Amino acid sequence: MDHPIYHGKINREVGERLLCRNGKDGSYLIRDSESLPGVYCLCVLYSGLVYTYRVFKTPTDSWTVETAPGVHKRLFRKVKNLIAAYQKENQGLAVPLLYPVYKQKGVETEEDYLMMQPAE
Repeated sequence: MDHPIYHGKINREVGERLLCRNGKDGSYLIRDSESLPGVYCLCVLYSGLVYTYRVFKTPTDSWTVETAPGVHKRLFRKVKNLIAAYQKENQGLAVPLLYPVYKQKGVETEEDYLMMQPAE
């Protein structure tokens, strides 16, 4: 995936730290799924909690997000279109995507992320 909010192979904990450090409801990023190869996680901060939604390509090469039960499944040609759609209210996410958390240049591994964060 080639997108500025795609953080690659970071784990859930590192993703949550990045979002909590930003601290605003609607902050979001995309990372690799730890449990499903080829699937991504859209992580969104809301009320101090991080909500994670699976993002994946369909057999027809479209992108989709697993949202709340009962919400109509939507297909997108590009990740940027998916993100634009979910920046609106009531789209099946806990909160609209408002504040992108961009990947920093030169940061490639979990260790890199941990080195740039203050110890707790």
